[in-house]
Amino acid sequence: MKVGIIGCGAAGLMAAAFCRGDVTVLERNEKAGKKLYITGKGRCNLTNNRALYEFFPNIVRGEKFMMSSLTAFPPPALMELVSGTGLRLKTERGCRVFPASDKSSDVIKTLVRLAEDNGAKIVLDTRVLCVTKQDDKFLVSTDNGEYVFDRLIVATGGKSYPSTGSTGDGYKIAASFGHTIVPPVPALSAIVLRDNVFPLRGLSLRNVRATVKACGKEYSEFGEMLFTDDGVSGPIILTLSSKTNRLDLSGGRLVVDLKPALSPETLDERLTSDFGEMRNKDLANILSSLMPKALIPYVLEQSGVPGSVKGNSIKREQRFALGYCVKNLTFSTLKVDDIERAIITSGGVELKEVDPRTMESKFVKGLYFAGEVLDVDALTGGYNLQCAFATGRSAGLAAGRQQ
Repeated sequence: MKVGIIGCGAAGLMAAAFCRGDVTVLERNEKAGKKLYITGKGRCNLTNNRALYEFFPNIVRGEKFMMSSLTAFPPPALMELVSGTGLRLKTERGCRVFPASDKSSDVIKTLVRLAEDNGAKIVLDTRVLCVTKQDDKFLVSTDNGEYVFDRLIVATGGKSYPSTGSTGDGYKIAASFGHTIVPPVPALSAIVLRDNVFPLRGLSLRNVRATVKACGKEYSEFGEMLFTDDGVSGPIILTLSSKTNRLDLSGGRLVVDLKPALSPETLDERLTSDFGEMRNKDLANILSSLMPKALIPYVLEQSGVPGSVKGNSIKREQRFALGYCVKNLTFSTLKVDDIERAIITSGGVELKEVDPRTMESKFVKGLYFAGEVLDVDALTGGYNLQCAFATGRSAGLAAGRQQ
């Protein structure tokens, strides 16, 4: 039995490692796992070793769909599999798992070895142009010739980072067989602001609470964020982008609490104390003990308090206004950044049309989907790759079974 796998990324390689039969993996790029090279800033955060009851809440879309494949292939099973080939692993803060070498290339080499040891043939520099089905056979036309398969696994990824080969080809294949495609949108992405934050670029804020308010909804996260040339990014912003990427942010707001550990009353006491101790200093200088200097002009502008006023001249109402802005520094949002710069894609093949146990199409016998091409996405921290590996394994096992 001949099995074709389109895509040589995380899902495709894992499918090849578990699929029995005459397996051929078709990859449009010049090397396998091109997107894996850049994951985790080149270190490849390949999974998250939380217990499944803690893992599932980190899946934004497709949590119920993923229960079967993740239960069958949880993070410890993945770690045991790759460790068995000699890949040393380490677990860091937040249960994030990395190769001990901090090199994504070592993960890719391991996955390729698993696939090839299972007998899979990897064909590089081969782009799929068209897929049809005739007489129970899948006819795959590529720029390097024609292939005929008994079963076909589509593991082409999403649309983020198109330079790695993720250009949405899998959506076209799925649609050609009658599948619904949930519109792809960026996930784990920066958020673009209307305000000019260029002077803040590179500024990192820790232990803050950021809240996005748009379309009558609001989502809040605590942790670290940073300013970019035209917006904000960092861990909590990436999470917020995945929760708001289907909202119209053009009229929304980003509200940052610079001192979430302090109640308004406690913050007011702190300001009163600072103004008393530094009564002869300008307000702009006094605030530097409370926040990064680059943020002070924004706080002053939003509070309406002049930066030149002395500590001993600040009125009660001005102090309240400053305290409010420290807890509610507000920016106007424009959009989640473009999908080309997003870490992953949200959207893809409609999950109701795919068997969650086998990843087989409910429309076309012998057609399977795995990885980011499915409408499954999760938060940052190794969750997305684990989902790709789990769905790839399920598809590989099912496609390789004799019927």
